[in-house]
Amino acid sequence: MLSRAPTTAARAAKPAPAAARHGLARVLSKAGVCSRTEAARRVLDGRVSVDGKVVRDPEFPVVAGRQQVLLDGLPLAPPQRLYLALNKPRGLVTTVQDEQGRDTVYQCFEGAGLPWMAPVGRLDKASEGLLFFSNDPEWAARLTEPSTGPLKTYRVQVDAVPDAALLERMHAGIEDEGEHLAAHAVQLLRHGERTAWLEVVLDEGRNRHIRRLLKALGLDVLRLMRVAIGPVALGELGKGQWRELSAAELNALQVASKNPQAT
Repeated sequence: MLSRAPTTAARAAKPAPAAARHGLARVLSKAGVCSRTEAARRVLDGRVSVDGKVVRDPEFPVVAGRQQVLLDGLPLAPPQRLYLALNKPRGLVTTVQDEQGRDTVYQCFEGAGLPWMAPVGRLDKASEGLLFFSNDPEWAARLTEPSTGPLKTYRVQVDAVPDAALLERMHAGIEDEGEHLAAHAVQLLRHGERTAWLEVVLDEGRNRHIRRLLKALGLDVLRLMRVAIGPVALGELGKGQWRELSAAELNALQVASKNPQAT
């Protein structure tokens, strides 16, 4: 059955979609001011006002861009967007503040005078290698979204020499705690009598993905290093050192995020 297109008047009568509201602490964090935890602390301390009134509720709903938000009496200035690559050493946790008092990745940036940046994805304490940081939440979301994020490449040392059948099982995947864990690609790089190095490529990264996958197949990880995110390689970046991503790398990551299987 054919239907008539709505008239101009009918189209005009439709109410405009409601503007998105977010908690005040989240608005501060998204603006690149600080972490959400620190933002909540600043709100509770009475340092933030909305439309001229001090607000002490971190979850106070705000429409960003339509309401005046001031921190210490100053408007939220759009920060310069930064995109960094860090060679994360083993032994550091990927968080701002650790409840157990462990060393964090932010120690690698001490004294650099950088604005607030969040890690783009994670590497667990025992893992090392390439980790991005940025104060651009939309960019970070594209890179970490499984459907759009680029492939990630790891070098993994294990406590045995896997045969071809085991490598195929890694590719096929296993079920663990209700999650399907698999390698997008895997190959044996080299081996000795008792240990081996694998190259493992993931198209999504669940919590301790590689360690859980290998453990289920009877292998323990001795060392795990992320060596590439899409087209960006760790290269010669020293442990604990960081650098800015180049314009060419950012463009390549944008292409890879649109077509992750091509990286």
